[in-house]
Amino acid sequence: MTDPTTTDPTTNAPITTSSSHVSPADIALVISDVDGTLVTSDKRLTAATRAAVRDLGEAGIGFTIASSRPPIGLKPLAAELGLTLPMGAFNGSTLVAPDLTILSETLIPAQAAREAARQLAQARLDIWVFADGRWNLTDPHAPYTDLERRTLQTEPNVVADLEPLLDRAAKIVGVGSDATHLEACEAAVASALHGRADVHRSQAYYLDVTPPGAGKAGFVDALSRRLGIDRSRIATFGDAGNDVPMFARSGFSVAMGNAAPAVQAAARAVTAANDADGFAKAVAEFILRR
Repeated sequence: MTDPTTTDPTTNAPITTSSSHVSPADIALVISDVDGTLVTSDKRLTAATRAAVRDLGEAGIGFTIASSRPPIGLKPLAAELGLTLPMGAFNGSTLVAPDLTILSETLIPAQAAREAARQLAQARLDIWVFADGRWNLTDPHAPYTDLERRTLQTEPNVVADLEPLLDRAAKIVGVGSDATHLEACEAAVASALHGRADVHRSQAYYLDVTPPGAGKAGFVDALSRRLGIDRSRIATFGDAGNDVPMFARSGFSVAMGNAAPAVQAAARAVTAANDADGFAKAVAEFILRR
């Protein structure tokens, strides 16, 4: 449970944290989700966010990102923020260097991928398959394809049939504009694929299917091992259900003001929304506070 400590002077929204003391000196690494967290709703990095990342570096605190995006969608952020640490693509199941060298990769088991595609098609959702380093789909004019083009800064690979790609899929996405329907689909697909794949909505309109047990929680563990940093010294930021597992694996967690109540309840602290520089405000208030 959280107790209010600060009010956002811009929006009057509360910035809250748990009552237990958090020492900024204890945090050695910050891992942030991207969409809905680090960038604004129109996919921009604000000046305040860029400055917050620089401030972390000057304080000797590492910074990296974990996102449902494919590696290509992380490249512009790595360049703009000057990232040097491994990044987590496909909800953390693929570790990638800032130059997009693949450090490790986990794929969805083929049978689970086929069942996921069947379930998503049955739910009348558009289907995207991320495989062979590409964003693959059958209809380049379907809803949200233009948004994804802007987000990833790349074009999709249009194919006649997605079936041959399911043996080597890193992520499968069901896309739909009806948020209520997608929420129901999340529960149904998660039940059907229980133990065989992870199923989470990364946005209100995207239902992601990724390799089982290799999500953002696994990314926290991987970075902890690679960098020799205890998980208790890692802080995580996020806004969606797929961020909750990494909250549980880190020493300190921050949910965005735009996150659903259940996501906020799972975090140690709640900051302002992504469109109100919530990331930068939380870094200043919770991580760099002296």
